[in-house]
Amino acid sequence: MIKSNSALLVVDMQNDFLPGGALGVVEADMIIPRVNEYVRLFEEHPHPIFYTRDWHPPETTHFVTQGGPWPPHCVQGTWGAAFHPDMHIPQEAIILSKGMDPHEDAYSGFHARDDQGHYLEELLLKYEVMHVYVCGLALDYCVKWSCIDAANKGFHMYPLIDATRAVNVKIHDAELAVEEIVRVGGTLLTIEHLREPDGESVLPAGTLDL
Repeated sequence: MIKSNSALLVVDMQNDFLPGGALGVVEADMIIPRVNEYVRLFEEHPHPIFYTRDWHPPETTHFVTQGGPWPPHCVQGTWGAAFHPDMHIPQEAIILSKGMDPHEDAYSGFHARDDQGHYLEELLLKYEVMHVYVCGLALDYCVKWSCIDAANKGFHMYPLIDATRAVNVKIHDAELAVEEIVRVGGTLLTIEHLREPDGESVLPAGTLDL
């Protein structure tokens, strides 16, 4: 069951983070149908839906070419920065961009802003959102930091654990990300929980296939 005063945050479902992209996450394409399923659930009720995207300039300290950790990806206006064509994006959805400053990493969705310059937190407060459901890419970076920031800013936070995948630069990064999210108050959910008429239950982190 989706709680009242809720919003869905879809994180960085862009070509460069999917197989074949500059920073493709293994099996990330497999979550697209599930992410779309969540979007349609929130669309039916309706609840606000936010999509974040990395929107980097060609030169940024985020990239290895300027001393950062990552290969160039999601450069503004390129194919890699576009949302995957199979993504369902409702007309009413709000697109938020992050990483435009060439001197910042901007992993969290709370660093993202709309085309009027309004940050995610402002928009959540505008829509009187109390509960933030989070899915997308990648679990151990932008999803994790979006979840942590949501909790730190006083929102109830629910990672949709069947609609995310991890980069796993180190072999246990996914598990460590989940542990950190749970430690700050996250409630792990799957699509079955949101279909239940009477609430939700917590998934034990150790049972997840990430």
